[in-house]
Amino acid sequence: MIKLLLNIFSKNVGKFPTAEMSFFEHLDELRGHIFKSAVAIAIGACAVAYFNNFIVRRILMGPMHPDFPTYTFLCKVGDKLNLGSTLCLHQINIKMQSNAVGGQFGVYFNIILIGGFILAFPYVFWQFWKFIKPGLTTTEIKNTKGVIFWVSFLFFIGVLFGYYVLAPYTVNFFANFSLDDNIENLWTINSYFNTIVPLILGAGLSFQLPLVMYFLGKADIVTASYLRRVRKYAVLIIFIIAGIIAPPDMLSMIICAIPLVLLYEISILLCKRVEKKKKIVDPEWS
Repeated sequence: MIKLLLNIFSKNVGKFPTAEMSFFEHLDELRGHIFKSAVAIAIGACAVAYFNNFIVRRILMGPMHPDFPTYTFLCKVGDKLNLGSTLCLHQINIKMQSNAVGGQFGVYFNIILIGGFILAFPYVFWQFWKFIKPGLTTTEIKNTKGVIFWVSFLFFIGVLFGYYVLAPYTVNFFANFSLDDNIENLWTINSYFNTIVPLILGAGLSFQLPLVMYFLGKADIVTASYLRRVRKYAVLIIFIIAGIIAPPDMLSMIICAIPLVLLYEISILLCKRVEKKKKIVDPEWS
């Protein structure tokens, strides 16, 4: 991976408008983009801090409430399909506590920082794109038209999927899992947020899979035929992960797995599209 990045950097250095820029001048330019991104994240963090009570009680603690939209929606779906309470998630009776002096303050700081990053994500990616764009050819820029929109769109869709699907299923599973009836679940706020926040952010990043595969396909690192060949293993891994997260029933597991399987299939289609374009430009390409 390091060799690949160095190879790309060496190929692109001469394409920058200021090709004579030294390595440290490039670093200085990168520092400017990082500083602007940090300012955007700070502004987003201030917005999150201002609405802190609502964000903590209604959003981050949302999966702990029985009236969480996912729970009520699944119950309604189960009723319409004549499944009774099969899709309804169990009541969550967990006492939350903080067992460290600075425990709540640490959680508060992480909330506003991560929240600021989520709000500022499109701008942060735009700054990253501005840094690498001069190193691309005209054709490459044309082929990546709309990349900021699609990266941001997929990120937010993934965050919503993580929040409304993965987080409630995970919270419900661990809240109702017990080795013995005499053992009471007492969660700390640190462990709760350290569990659901990575799930939400991880889902947002995992939804970038189609775009990642698209660019890997353009770089001839992966092909559509390869992704089709390992599809059964990829789907198996997805269902294993969904089976761990979701409640122990087939329908819930399928609900968690379907979006990820669809993303994988979209990745195959995108790689196939890239290969068709390459064959048009170079008929001998294979």
